[in-house]
Amino acid sequence: MSRKDQFIPHLVVDDGMAALKFYQEVFRASAGDVMMEPGGNRLMHGEVILDGHMLFLSDEFAEKNDVTTRTPRTLGGTTARITVQTDDPDGIVERAVARGARVLMPIQKMFWGARYGKIVDPFGHEWGINEQLTEPTEEESIAAAKEFFAK
Repeated sequence: MSRKDQFIPHLVVDDGMAALKFYQEVFRASAGDVMMEPGGNRLMHGEVILDGHMLFLSDEFAEKNDVTTRTPRTLGGTTARITVQTDDPDGIVERAVARGARVLMPIQKMFWGARYGKIVDPFGHEWGINEQLTEPTEEESIAAAKEFFAK
């Protein structure tokens, strides 16, 4: 099967199978391929698919010389945030919190014409949850940002 060029985020987690289930339930996404470590219990490769877009997952393999990725727990934080564009930000946050996520910033109206908030999932990854309501002009965005940051 031929595919166009694309970015596919790949998250390294503790308990890959639990993470697959979490992301499928929270984002109402479907499952893709799953490959476990031969003779082991760790997830080598898992896919979550949301509206045709894939997210790859795997457990940490810190003992491997050719692997430099680590979980947020190992790092003591994460180096990235993934933002989900949605029409149901409240539902995503509600489902995520019910499954162990923590709200970092509640969903709220933002200066770029969206309702936006942030969560950290039970695996330590940070997510932006964005519902774009309007498409302000550059001038409107700049003015709204000045007002927002003046508070």
